[in-house]
Amino acid sequence: MYIAIEGVIGVGKTTLARLLQPAFEARVLLEEFDENPFLAKFYEDRARYAFQTQIFFLLSRYDQQRNKVPELLRNGTSLIADYTFDKDALFARINLQGDELDTYDRLHAALAEKIPAPELVVYLRASTDVLMQRITLRDRAYERNMDRAYIDELNRAYESFYTSRSWRSPVLAIDTTDLDYVHDSTSLQWVENRIRQTLKLAPFQPELPLEIETAE
Repeated sequence: MYIAIEGVIGVGKTTLARLLQPAFEARVLLEEFDENPFLAKFYEDRARYAFQTQIFFLLSRYDQQRNKVPELLRNGTSLIADYTFDKDALFARINLQGDELDTYDRLHAALAEKIPAPELVVYLRASTDVLMQRITLRDRAYERNMDRAYIDELNRAYESFYTSRSWRSPVLAIDTTDLDYVHDSTSLQWVENRIRQTLKLAPFQPELPLEIETAE
């Protein structure tokens, strides 16, 4: 079993991957974004550092997925990743243009052919306001001056990217705006059940509406 979790910055991809690990007896593959030496500079000056940041991410993600994913799957290990290789192109279309985007697209197309596709992509949604709150709470140094307009642009791009086309993998969309799977075990069990149901992976129950308590 190979599941990838996707969504905008701050939506809770890595957290969910780790929380689901015991239930599926899986290994977790985490994106190595902290190793990108251009990332902090990119958030300070997007136009100047976009190409370097994007190419570094593309090659890093390719190296990780090309080498680690097939090895784990060959050994019969279940795997949950907190990103997909395909999403790299989404960021490129926002951050690059002209010759830089053309160069990127040619390289991405050549590399993507060699990357195994997940059996399921779990696409996590959230409102932009909620995303900004979560980014603030996790308090990463290079995200402290995150531009809300950029996150909102990403949010709209993700929605279009994962809901308006066909993919190599089926996509399960889950709205996390009012979902707290960190502190509410019922919410986590509901997400797990939705995944099992989609993959027809026992045991699962027929889908029931999730009751979320709201403050009066």
